[in-house]
Amino acid sequence: MKIYSPLARGNGAHIMHQILESSIPGYQLCAYNPWWTLFPPALYAVCRGGHPDIIHSTPDYAVFSTLRHIPLVITFHGYTLDRAMRQYNSPLQNLHYSTDLKWLTRKAIKRASAITAVSRFTAELVRKDTGLEQKIRVIYNGIDETQFVPTATRETGSQSINVLFSGNLTHKKGANLLPDIAARLNPGIKILYTSGLRSNKRLPAHPALQCMGRVPYEAMPQLYNKCDILLFPTVREGFGLAAAEAMACGLPVVTTDCSSLPELVDDSKGGFLCPAGDAEFFANRINELADSRALRIEMGEYNRTRVEQQFTLKRMISDYIELFEETISHH
Repeated sequence: MKIYSPLARGNGAHIMHQILESSIPGYQLCAYNPWWTLFPPALYAVCRGGHPDIIHSTPDYAVFSTLRHIPLVITFHGYTLDRAMRQYNSPLQNLHYSTDLKWLTRKAIKRASAITAVSRFTAELVRKDTGLEQKIRVIYNGIDETQFVPTATRETGSQSINVLFSGNLTHKKGANLLPDIAARLNPGIKILYTSGLRSNKRLPAHPALQCMGRVPYEAMPQLYNKCDILLFPTVREGFGLAAAEAMACGLPVVTTDCSSLPELVDDSKGGFLCPAGDAEFFANRINELADSRALRIEMGEYNRTRVEQQFTLKRMISDYIELFEETISHH
């Protein structure tokens, strides 16, 4: 079985397809610079040569990488055309999303032999917006529980509490809330934040905020284990990879009660779900966790078990292999 996967670098989807490449024999990731999407016909050169059994990509530019008579499988890692996100986009982005990208996405859906989504929320969002009758198979992203694993260092603990924010510093990820949340935290609590995969931006200086810069994916398990709580105030997630990785490392998660996050985080069991944009609510829940080491341990252990039961890398790989084999047999 030979699978080609053309995909832009620098996002969560790229990370997940890298994992598929390393785990499925015959799977070849054809990564390209995201700037190529400014001239999509250039993508025709991606993944040319050879005779794959399947093309597996995301829907946005998949039509430029298809090959005649080769089945196309598309995965929605999120839904860029989500109308609820227009307030967070630039006017130029909204124009792009409502015209050519919408057309390209619909073309990919029509061309696809199989469609998957990384959460029930994302699948339902796509169905409602496109009127799609074709089945969308939900395959949750998987976490390598042998790499993202709790370590004993956190349990020895110090008097200070480290809260991690992992993601791009955008309004969509809720990064704009971090200064307000930091200002409401009790003494001894610090927010460590990454600058994401695409920039070296920093937030305004604050004693409770510490920038970790760009952190390579392979270094993330160590960073999670340096922290006590994950803060994830995003306004929209196709899946919520950072939340699942933190859960695998035994962290409680304070996140937003929206989109796919309730599929990952059980409120008051594995962390807390908070109203979107409510900095005070987020800060109060962090303060509550910071005050109780026992609660942090209890929620962290619950999350680790939940990942082992529902969100393992082995389960994800098995689901994709089954889908690819079915697609080939039905073609």
